[in-house]
Amino acid sequence: MKLPFLAPITALAAGTALFTIASPAAADGLTDAATPSLEDVLAHERRDDDRVRDQYRRPAETLAFFQVEPTMTVAEYGPGGGWYTRVLAPYLMPAGQYVAFNANSDARQYRTRAQEARSKAWTETFKTGLAEGMGIEADDVVAFETDEMPEDVVGTVDRVLIFRSMHGLNIGNNADEVLGAARMILADDGMVGVVQHRAPEGASYDDYGARQRGYMRKADVVAIFAANGFELVAESEINANAGDPANWERGVWTLPPVLATGEDDPRRSEYLAIGESDRMTLLFKKAD
Repeated sequence: MKLPFLAPITALAAGTALFTIASPAAADGLTDAATPSLEDVLAHERRDDDRVRDQYRRPAETLAFFQVEPTMTVAEYGPGGGWYTRVLAPYLMPAGQYVAFNANSDARQYRTRAQEARSKAWTETFKTGLAEGMGIEADDVVAFETDEMPEDVVGTVDRVLIFRSMHGLNIGNNADEVLGAARMILADDGMVGVVQHRAPEGASYDDYGARQRGYMRKADVVAIFAANGFELVAESEINANAGDPANWERGVWTLPPVLATGEDDPRRSEYLAIGESDRMTLLFKKAD
C-alpha cells in the first residue's frame, strides 16, 4: 500500500551510500565464538564518530524495546551510511546473523548514470565493506535486494528493523515491496521494529503525507503496515524529542545531522540545540 500524494516525487531508496566499518574487528575478538555485550559494542572505538548521536538514537534502549538478542537473525532494511550496522553486525555476527536488504534497484528512477551505477552496485559494495570491517569473507555477509531474496533466508528472520526510512518507502512507492519482503523473511513469531520521524499531533495528511518533509503521521505508518498484513503490538517514546516542532519548511533535514539550510542560517544554533528529530518507535507483528 502506498498512501496517495498530490505531486509525484522521485525518491532514491536508502542504502546506496558506500559502507565501511573502520575497525579490524578480527583482532578484538568480535569474530570468535564469544558473544560481546551490547555495552561493549557501543563503547568500541569503531563508534567514536558515531557515539555523539547516541543521545538522540538511544541504540541500547531501542534494541531492548525491539527485543533484539545476540543469538537472533536480524535484518536491517536500507543500511545507508551504516550507523546502526556498526552496532548490529558486531553484536549479532558472533552468535547470531546480521542480514541487510534493500529495494529492487532495477525498479527505481535515477537522475544520473553515476547514481544508477552506485545503486546497482549496492549489494557487492556493502558485502565488501562489511567484510573488511569485520575481518571476514565477503561471502559470509548476507545482503540482497528484494527481487533476489536467497531461499534460505525465507522464514528465518527474528527481527526486521527499519530506521528512519518509512517516509522514503511511502513517497517512493516501495512500501509494499519492502514490507512484502519483510513478511516473507520473517519467522512466524518474528517482528518488525520501526523508528520514524513523527509528524506533529493533529497534522493533516495534505501537509505531512503529500509533502516530502521526512516526517509521517503514526496513523499512516500503521495503515501501511496493516495493508501488508501486520498489526501494531507496542510503541515507545524512547526516541521522542519534545523540542522538535516538526514543522520545518525544509523538513526533517533542517535539523542535525544534515542541517540542510547551511552554516549561514541564523537559526543554526537553534537547530543544534534541538538535536535530531522527534521520532516514534513502533513494533509490529504478523497479523493473525
